[in-house]
Amino acid sequence: MAELSYELTPAEAKSRLDAGDAVLIDVREPQEHQICSIEGAELIPMNTVPQQLQHVEEVADEKTVIVFCHHGVRSLNVVTWLRRQGVDNCISMSGGIDAWSAQIDPTVPRY
Repeated sequence: MAELSYELTPAEAKSRLDAGDAVLIDVREPQEHQICSIEGAELIPMNTVPQQLQHVEEVADEKTVIVFCHHGVRSLNVVTWLRRQGVDNCISMSGGIDAWSAQIDPTVPRY
């Protein structure tokens, strides 16, 4: 299997989600999640990812894990860390939920 790149665009993320072969993990803080969210995404704040590693590994065994945050910086850090832990089936959504709102779903509030 070819190695995944570290990032994909919101359009690529939507395509994978629509195909049913990916899941979303939101690594923003709970107060950010209250402002807006992407339907179906699981909230795992960045600072709790190490405690959730086994869960993320189990999810990644089944589907590609697409990680996102507000603008794509934290999610890229999380993906880099996860790959160092051996979770290869994960990728960061470039531009985060802000780009998702601008490019995919304008009903998602921007902040």
